[in-house]
Amino acid sequence: MAENDASLKRKAGRRKAERWGHVSEYIAALFLLAKGYRILALRYRTRLGEIDLIVRRGDLVVFVEVKARTGEREAVDAVAYSAQKRIRAASDLWLSKRQDAACLSQRYDVVAVIPRRLPRHFPDAF
Repeated sequence: MAENDASLKRKAGRRKAERWGHVSEYIAALFLLAKGYRILALRYRTRLGEIDLIVRRGDLVVFVEVKARTGEREAVDAVAYSAQKRIRAASDLWLSKRQDAACLSQRYDVVAVIPRRLPRHFPDAF
């Protein structure tokens, strides 16, 4: 019985973290909209991985990883090399489907969503 309770608590914790992650993505999207970016995709999924946000300003396309953490440093550090590799592969796939890809510059950013503070945008994070 105790094993079952622990399993239920883990599942509830995962659901709560997933909800907070989705809310953080919306917060980051609104923040970037306010900074003049246009949202092209939210939670863009490919067979190679998922990109939290794809935004654009002029000819610059930005692939954004959103991290909800207690501090800015923890958020940036949470984007491991494996995640960077996955995001780059997914972005290559996204770009390959665009007719105007040759005209676009690209960048990889991180947006840290920290409780009770404005999000922090780290351009060209990786």
